[in-house]
Amino acid sequence: MLPYIAEFLGTMILIILGDGVVANVNLNKSGMKGAGAVQITFAWGLAVLLPAFIFGEASGASFNPALTIALAVDGSFAWSMVPGYIIAQIAGAFVGGCIVYLLFKGQFDATEDPGTKLGVFCTGPSIANTGLNIFSETVGTFILVFAIKGIGNVTGLSTGVDKLFVFGIIVSVGMSLGGLTGYAINPARDLGPRLAHAVLPIKGKGDSNFGYGLVVPIIGPIIGAIAAVLLYGAIPW
Repeated sequence: MLPYIAEFLGTMILIILGDGVVANVNLNKSGMKGAGAVQITFAWGLAVLLPAFIFGEASGASFNPALTIALAVDGSFAWSMVPGYIIAQIAGAFVGGCIVYLLFKGQFDATEDPGTKLGVFCTGPSIANTGLNIFSETVGTFILVFAIKGIGNVTGLSTGVDKLFVFGIIVSVGMSLGGLTGYAINPARDLGPRLAHAVLPIKGKGDSNFGYGLVVPIIGPIIGAIAAVLLYGAIPW
């Protein structure tokens, strides 16, 4: 039971901090409005880092269905635990999105643009092109998972330092590719808060855009993560 609780809480914290920085920077009447993409990108890296060192020992700190599935594909994670992990991750992300709304309700009420409000919760493309958007998420997630696997090649790595490497991976992917689709690179990170946006009584909200959300940030990351572990396993290290 502990691993599932850890994945739920870890993903919840990830979303509180990750969606929280987007609200902090983009919503009207926020004290940090306009701080920009650099703050968002670094904060997303930290949003992964904090729960990773808290729950890494308890669950492996996946917080990401694409990563969980990929680790099962390469045999380093039990398939029997995959459904429970994914449910815990999506549920944690949903609750995290709800908490962000409660924290920033006044700022949501003061913001008129529905797209800005949706952007707090989930990702979207700068140029809508389903094929290229999926490819962007595939490539970003491939780099994320391939690099996570590659941490094992670092000799003499002190316990816990691997979490700092993951922070660097998240920031690198975000700064280089984030402008394309918002770099979900994690189906739970997008779907859970998107569901929260759909059900919450957000003043003046628009459509939750499930036509995009049920395709690009789910299919792309899963393909990219599986491709990463397959290639990594095929290399004669």
